[in-house]
Amino acid sequence: MLYYEKKFKKQGFKTIIGVDEVGRGPLAGPIVAAAVSLGNKKFKSRIDDSKKLKPSDRERAFFEISEKAVFGLGIISETVIDILNIQQANRLAMENAVNNLIELLKRNGQINDARRDIFILIDGNISLNLDYPHRNIIRGDSKSKSIACASIVAKVLRDRMMFLYDKVYPGYGFIRHKGYPTRLHINRLKRLGPSSIHRRSFSYV
Repeated sequence: MLYYEKKFKKQGFKTIIGVDEVGRGPLAGPIVAAAVSLGNKKFKSRIDDSKKLKPSDRERAFFEISEKAVFGLGIISETVIDILNIQQANRLAMENAVNNLIELLKRNGQINDARRDIFILIDGNISLNLDYPHRNIIRGDSKSKSIACASIVAKVLRDRMMFLYDKVYPGYGFIRHKGYPTRLHINRLKRLGPSSIHRRSFSYV
């Protein structure tokens, strides 16, 4: 899963960043994006598309990523999603994650000339407004270790947020479905009505 990282390192880029997001499909909660710059690329945990990993495997991988990599986050609330639409919110979350990571790398003294040192690998075909060289990779979370790590970070942190929301808004079952439109969620939504974290612009809501 290091083909793209090695390819762009050979072209002279010192820092390769992978970016991915989680949360486009749910009816409730934020969209969360992560951008990851790997240090040590050897992992004991399985690193793959977060959807292919069990929750316990994702947690182990997240712990190891936290030790061996630097990451930035972009979190866009359900209110902003309703204002912008999901595509624009998705783009903004990913751009924020990249920019936050780059600022962190600059503060840590890990990069000097960002536009010359950095190359960004983006999951999917979404077009981001970035001032740095970048490439889109379809199903990148299964092809690039940097993107896979970003998918794991975003998934673990969003799930943790939904666990907390389950306590704030009991009855919807957020701890089980994380806001996705399962039968349970839709039935509870019909019975209870939308909470303040539901996306009012989504049809089911």
